[in-house]
Amino acid sequence: MAADLSSTANSILFDRSARTVWRIGFDRWIGRLLPLLFLVAIFPILSLVYYISEKAVPTLTWNVITSTSPYGDHLGVAIVGTFELYLFATSLAVLFGLFGGVAVAEFLPESAANWVRTSANLLVGTPSVILGYMGYITFCLYFGWGLTFEAGAVTMAFFMTPYIFRTADLAFTSVPAPIREAALGSGARPSQYILKVGAPIAFPQILTGIFLALAIGVGETAPIVLTTTASVLVPQNLHSPVTVLTALIWENYAQAPSTGLQTIAFQAAFLILVIVLVLNVVVRVISTIYRKRLEGLYQ
Repeated sequence: MAADLSSTANSILFDRSARTVWRIGFDRWIGRLLPLLFLVAIFPILSLVYYISEKAVPTLTWNVITSTSPYGDHLGVAIVGTFELYLFATSLAVLFGLFGGVAVAEFLPESAANWVRTSANLLVGTPSVILGYMGYITFCLYFGWGLTFEAGAVTMAFFMTPYIFRTADLAFTSVPAPIREAALGSGARPSQYILKVGAPIAFPQILTGIFLALAIGVGETAPIVLTTTASVLVPQNLHSPVTVLTALIWENYAQAPSTGLQTIAFQAAFLILVIVLVLNVVVRVISTIYRKRLEGLYQ
């Protein structure tokens, strides 16, 4: 038996047929080709970042970023509006997404769970402009909210919820079955298992999903443009108009030929790049730290 295995291994190692030679050559060259393809793919991104930075950084001062004065070319009002709107939208999306993900992973029957997962996948694949138009018809017109902070925030919450839902569903589904069975077999109620056993294990994945949804949402323009209107003041309440960085880019760059307004658009675009980069770095660091704390506990 051992002799047969040895002869088979030797025949594989020293087989120099045309097919084997082609496979070895392909493996060798694909390893050299992939870095080149990576450079080709990332070059347009780096060139875009350089172009935006070149236009924005020379004129981007601390006063431009922090001033909320209604007079002059400042980004403070847009930054505050962006922060408040996405804080409100993310809170709603986390509430609905976590509730739905836990319900699908732990409580719903398989047929109903599959139907909900399919619906979430369809929402993820829906263009943002369609969701923006839905938000305009539903919240601005039907509910009578108008082009306000609350209409934009709720629309963005609907946009972000499927990403958080899918991550929460996958996170709780991936909890090892022996741990789930041990917790429930020990007399823990489903709520106790979710809060004290499942949630700590699933937390890194859920956190990644939340920050991913936030990073995607911050860069969206259509839902904001269709459901809000700009203001020179920070939002005073849910019924106030609100200025968001992405809408500022669309209005100042695409609609205004003025060089000064386009400079503001480049500055807003640069800030969005920085925000998305910081969000990605933060979530990676937190997830890595938390995952190391869990090493060896359930693998």
